[in-house]
Amino acid sequence: MIMYGRFLRAVPCLQASYGSGKPTKHDHSEERWRGIIEGMAVDQPQAEQRYLDRELSWLAFNTRVLELAEDRDLPLLERVRFLAIFSSNLDEFFMVRVAGLKRRIAAGVAVPAVSGLLPREVLERALEHSYELMRRHLTCFRDDVHPALVKEGIEITHWEDLDDDERAGLHTLFRERIFPVLTPLAVDPAHPFPYISGLSLNLAVMVRNPNTHTEHFARVKVPSNVPRFLPVAGQRFVPLEDVIAIHLSSLFPGMEILQHHMFRVTRNEDVEVEEDDAENLLTAMERELMRRRFGPAVRLEVEETVDAHVLNLLQRELGVSQHETFSLPGPLDLTGLSSIAELDRAELKHRPFLPATHRDLPDVESAAPADMFSAISKGDVLVHHPYDSFSTSVQRFIEQAAADPRVLAIKQTLYRTSGDSPIIDALVDAAESGKQVLALVEIKARFDEQANITWARKLEEAGVHVVYGLVGLKTHSKLCLVVRDETIGIRRYTHIGTGNYHPKTARLYEDLGLLTADDGVAEDANHLFNSLSGYSIESEYERLLVAPRSLRTGILERIHREVEHHLAQRPARIRLKLNSLVDEAIIDALYDASRAGVPVDIWVRGICGLRAGVPGLSENIRVISILGRFLEHSRIMAFHNGGDPECWIGSADFMHRNLDRRVEVMVQLRDPEHLRDLDALFDLAFDPTTAAWHLRPDGTWERKHTDSDGEALTDLQHELIERRKRRRTNP
Repeated sequence: MIMYGRFLRAVPCLQASYGSGKPTKHDHSEERWRGIIEGMAVDQPQAEQRYLDRELSWLAFNTRVLELAEDRDLPLLERVRFLAIFSSNLDEFFMVRVAGLKRRIAAGVAVPAVSGLLPREVLERALEHSYELMRRHLTCFRDDVHPALVKEGIEITHWEDLDDDERAGLHTLFRERIFPVLTPLAVDPAHPFPYISGLSLNLAVMVRNPNTHTEHFARVKVPSNVPRFLPVAGQRFVPLEDVIAIHLSSLFPGMEILQHHMFRVTRNEDVEVEEDDAENLLTAMERELMRRRFGPAVRLEVEETVDAHVLNLLQRELGVSQHETFSLPGPLDLTGLSSIAELDRAELKHRPFLPATHRDLPDVESAAPADMFSAISKGDVLVHHPYDSFSTSVQRFIEQAAADPRVLAIKQTLYRTSGDSPIIDALVDAAESGKQVLALVEIKARFDEQANITWARKLEEAGVHVVYGLVGLKTHSKLCLVVRDETIGIRRYTHIGTGNYHPKTARLYEDLGLLTADDGVAEDANHLFNSLSGYSIESEYERLLVAPRSLRTGILERIHREVEHHLAQRPARIRLKLNSLVDEAIIDALYDASRAGVPVDIWVRGICGLRAGVPGLSENIRVISILGRFLEHSRIMAFHNGGDPECWIGSADFMHRNLDRRVEVMVQLRDPEHLRDLDALFDLAFDPTTAAWHLRPDGTWERKHTDSDGEALTDLQHELIERRKRRRTNP
């Protein structure tokens, strides 16, 4: 039985201000679709056989990150970086996803996930798999990566291995810089068990009064504003907690130090702002951020040498179960390895890569002043970061708009950016020079809430019109509109991207962006900004698909259309590049396309709820994942469309939150060269000689990075770097 109709009827119309988009010439009604696929009906697998579990799929993604850390063919410090990324990823998984599962269980929610698993079953499997990965992660560091670092003269050593001069230097450092910021907290009838902040590293200390022989528990927090790994000589380091531990007698003078053990707590740090608070969203968010600090514990990490009495005390006071306690060989918290990865050892890293200015934009080294508007007026420009420089394309576009006296207005969405962002400075300059500037700031961007509040206020103080979006929706779209008064009249320029306006991450994240003077795109962008900042009950979009109303239906229509083309023996194919794919309605539509014979290629970085290559369900679907030097972040959907190819880029993944609870934008590319470029990108990614992980029918991932002779397969990102270099040499 085809399941599409059930999901179609469940799609909510969340905001009347988002039009359903301009109708197409095709009839894509549910009745029409059912008619097309009536003859294709076969017994469908149950839900648990059709969908992979979201949380377990995310753990599979982080396993792929760990596999890169384990890869001895990668430069050594890049492996160190992946170890740190793995730790940071897993922290967030517990803070958000595990915390969410615990909330559902506590609320008595017994409804299975679409994978068929109950919340308690998912939690049990997630905790078990996480524990396996954490031990594997530490084994990789202790038995493989760290010995390799030592061979290169980089060592994380311990106090007992230091010589007298090195110890003397650390004694001085402790006395002058560390001791003043430490606060030992005792636990006794007069001192209740202290609050343990999330992700802090702590020493659990047992001390004894030599006069009364009474034993006491105390906690010492390892300060986060001191480097985790302290340099002692050359590129040798000592963990900060080791230095604190050796000086515990300074913190508890006169007491006998019996034992000490490291521990770390992860708390529920997801933020939820009630809609009733939205009238004063900024204040509500600040209040919620304060509450987040005191979220319940969801994970306790301890050294495996911890005393049973101390462990029982920590579990009881923190309210964590045995299943939520992870006993590990140490060291705990390897996120600090990111500082080791930053060491100045070029021979242990990827070869340096300097992004170049896009060939259709003014060269930064040109003698003539850069004129972004003139370049964009000549035709659409599709930039591909980080291969194309963000600073000489998007950043320069906004900076020139801020400085240009002909520019009348700038309207921009801001989801994440850096605190010292030149884009924020440009918007401030534009407002102070009298331009109309609108910034739609998403202060609910997870883990960037406080930073966004800070620079939102900076913008307001400069005279920027700052709005915070719509109740119940996050504004996740990446959109900038510039209005300019030219000799021919008012002209509008638009940037629509797949990544944030964040100059720092733009050097590490792979993203796409369209710079265009197309009036149809600008008109749509104008309508969207008016909907976000004012009141609008109807809007139709010519060149954009906009969530939460028209994006989902637009995607489904195009999938259905490919089936029609295939059945009519016209060219048909679907190609998708996403961060995550979990929406059941879209997965079911892709299954139906596969069963009809349409080839489907899906390139996903993280979560994938779809099963690939299952006979009778998805045998025409291929799913790959590519991880590497850059974080694959762009979202693309491409269709053969009967020989008239269609391609869209934008901010949305195929998840419920993106399609139903966020403001997302995807724009259609029209330039034939851009379509060919992205088609070639997919060709390279899915080439059998390109290294990638391939999703098996059973839901596991197989890494293919060498051929049958053991030779390395093509690294896609390295190949794209080389192609950019060749293009620069031979334009």
